[in-house]
Amino acid sequence: MKNVLKSFIKAFRVDTVYAHCDIPCGIYDPHLAQIAAHTVIRMDALISELAQPDGGASDSERAAYVNKLARFVAVKEEHAELAKRELRILWGDYFKPEHLQQFPELHELFWNAMKAASSARQDTNMDSAQSLLKATQEISDIFWRTKGANPVRHPSRQTSGGELVYPS
Repeated sequence: MKNVLKSFIKAFRVDTVYAHCDIPCGIYDPHLAQIAAHTVIRMDALISELAQPDGGASDSERAAYVNKLARFVAVKEEHAELAKRELRILWGDYFKPEHLQQFPELHELFWNAMKAASSARQDTNMDSAQSLLKATQEISDIFWRTKGANPVRHPSRQTSGGELVYPS
């Protein structure tokens, strides 16, 4: 049996391949992190605007309120986590030591972005949501600079307001 296994391993040997990311596609973009941060802001706004039913509300009115609140919270948490995931990909796969030499604030910027995203998940706090957006914008700005572009800010035209950072 041992010899059969050795023969199998020898016949189907797989060489190790090294790459800078899981799939070395070279395609990175901080846009999705920014959109996710805008979604967190919008969900926080919708949660704060949601009118709680009064004591005389029907069961269906209370159920509708709970359903809306649960959906808003779920989407807010999902998008805060999405922002974290997208930022982790940029931090772990795109940025290299030479970028850190050029932009020494990257470590702290990413750390603060992750903390803001975690806080945005835990609470309905517009300050945390705005901090997350600001951090994703700053990271986007640096990202595009490393690509040789002059980043520009344009109104997002989303219901959350604010801006998005694009390459020029």
